[in-house]
Amino acid sequence: MIPPTRRQWLLSFMVFLTILALTSGFAVAQEPKSAPLAKELAEFLERGKTTTIATKDPGKPDAYIAVMYFPGSQLLVVSARYAVPMYLDEKLGKKEYMEVYIDLNSASVPDSKIFVSDLQANGLQAKPEEGQPYDTFESGGTTISFDGNWKKKNLSEQDYMKQFTDADERYARLLSVVLAQLKKS
Repeated sequence: MIPPTRRQWLLSFMVFLTILALTSGFAVAQEPKSAPLAKELAEFLERGKTTTIATKDPGKPDAYIAVMYFPGSQLLVVSARYAVPMYLDEKLGKKEYMEVYIDLNSASVPDSKIFVSDLQANGLQAKPEEGQPYDTFESGGTTISFDGNWKKKNLSEQDYMKQFTDADERYARLLSVVLAQLKKS
């Protein structure tokens, strides 16, 4: 028979392991924050029969967000500051969204640029299913490929997932701003 103190310790340890296993599984199973927003934006654009949208970023002076959508396959999102904001404001007023997208990709303030390639237009995915394309997130000239292979990047899984969580939160914010603009108009 196990003495009471040892039995209590074993029981506590087993409860701890169960909680750890449950919470670890929950974290892996959680849907990325950007997933429902990307799907909603794709649906919005399809209903409106458009492939581009752009808006000012209300949280950052002289910053803009532009989206190009390839129906059923991908969202390309760029956000950046622009040196001559009145130029882009004029294009926004004329609803020249493709022009804004091109300008942000080619002539924006480099260190302010974020570029997201959301393949499948389903939000960023940390680990794509086998045979599926992977998403990328570029910020400040550094591109992160979310292909699920953290070892190839000389990262721990924890560091890889932190990079993913940070990118997903930033992407979700951009999508939220664009959706808010679409819902206003």
